Amino acid sequence: MEASQPAAGRPALQQRVAAAILEAAASVLAAHGERGSMTDVAEAAGVARATVYRYFPSRQSLLEELAALAVRSAGERLASARIEQVPVGEGLTRAVRALVDVGDLFTVLAREQLRAPPTELERHVRGPLRRLMERGQESGEIRSDIPSTWLAASMVGTIVSILSSSPTLGREDTVAAIAGLFANGARGEHRSAA
Repeated sequence: MEASQPAAGRPALQQRVAAAILEAAASVLAAHGERGSMTDVAEAAGVARATVYRYFPSRQSLLEELAALAVRSAGERLASARIEQVPVGEGLTRAVRALVDVGDLFTVLAREQLRAPPTELERHVRGPLRRLMERGQESGEIRSDIPSTWLAASMVGTIVSILSSSPTLGREDTVAAIAGLFANGARGEHRSAA
């Protein structure tokens, strides 16, 4: 997972320590869910438990920062993927790749262990995915008998399920497997003129 710079007002060393703590927290929560403790996070980050609490005074403050980072990272990657500017099939693959690249942080966010501000989550993640699905529905490339919100949630669920399972594949094989699985289940019916 690539951590962006949390709390940008901090000096560079503090930013690196905070980023290491956030990355470790994402890994611990992705692997252990709510059972992951602040002690587990400290061990994974290679810092003392007191250091974790110095940067994040409570578990809730750590989770809030993780949520903000997850939404920001997913949103930046989806925006960079330009899913609205390419054909729907390519948009699906690019969306999957963008979210796979967020890694553990996205897995934890999607499992709803993190409570991101609903407006930010809608603007940066759910909205772009829903609009991609709607565009595919309008063109007939994606089935229209299922609401676009369900399709977007299904894509997210598929990504999280595969990222959380074993064995793991390489990045591109993972992207291809998820995009293919999702697209084949979501594809609109092609009726022959018989």
